[in-house]
Amino acid sequence: MQKDRVLKGVLMCLLASVAWGAMFPVAESAFTYLDPFYFSVIRYSSVSVILLVLLWMKEGRQALSFGGQAKSLWFFGTMAFTVYNLLVFWGQNQLGTSGVILASVSEALMPIISVLVLWIYKQRKPEAPTILCIAVALIGCVMVITKGDLSAFMVSGGGMFPVLLIFLGVLGWVIYTIGGSQFKDWSVLRYSTLTCVLGTATSAVIVLILTAFNVLQAPTLQTVFNAGYELSFMIIVAGLLALISWNAGIKLLTPINGILFINFVPVTTFVITALQGHKMTVYDIGGTLLIMAALIANNVYQRKRSGLAAAGAAH
Repeated sequence: MQKDRVLKGVLMCLLASVAWGAMFPVAESAFTYLDPFYFSVIRYSSVSVILLVLLWMKEGRQALSFGGQAKSLWFFGTMAFTVYNLLVFWGQNQLGTSGVILASVSEALMPIISVLVLWIYKQRKPEAPTILCIAVALIGCVMVITKGDLSAFMVSGGGMFPVLLIFLGVLGWVIYTIGGSQFKDWSVLRYSTLTCVLGTATSAVIVLILTAFNVLQAPTLQTVFNAGYELSFMIIVAGLLALISWNAGIKLLTPINGILFINFVPVTTFVITALQGHKMTVYDIGGTLLIMAALIANNVYQRKRSGLAAAGAAH
């Protein structure tokens, strides 16, 4: 029974990670037809409707209420479904194929960024080995960003802006994930649904305002239809299926085990972009390996630390 549980958790976390790894190349294809802003709003409007139906069917109408937490739900939903989705895909689109790789690599950085956020927000200073892992991960990220030429990247003009967009977006998702701890009495489905609805509503308002000021142009139905395959994948596979699989897998394996599967996100992206003909640089590969090594090393350290603490408590 335990082996079946572990196997099921592994398959679910792997499915989610592979789906998220494929998400960025698929999004790049969709941007041929739709801008990142309308793409994100259309995608998560559809996901919101599906989640609302699932929540109503599983937990009843009462689960659709905000329970006096509307402001918190709106804030965390905005961090994830406005800040993350709009900024990450905006930055990715500006950088082209290199943006696909950077956005994917940034996903693997999320556990490390979470440590930094908790350090600043809750004064939880990490221990020396974790700080070393953070430093190694950041070095790897710089390698991916600059391709080994920091001066050329800085002087080229405009290069830092899309990178900043991507990292602000990733920070938004980290804040959203941490915010989930405030809703321990809620099901994952309820937290995901209500934050998705409120965050997507915020995105829709922003997109409508930008459209009214002619910053954005509303797509035609034919344009949306042309991106139908990409949108279907992003809504059903990378959106709904990956979200549910990840949360279920984490529950089966525990976070400290499940989080390691986030390493499959950049790996999947690399495989797909390579099949599309994009050549990886040694800095892309080397930087990603450094980030993965830092995540694994910190995970091993946390395991040993938890084991020693448990042994001490037992005595």
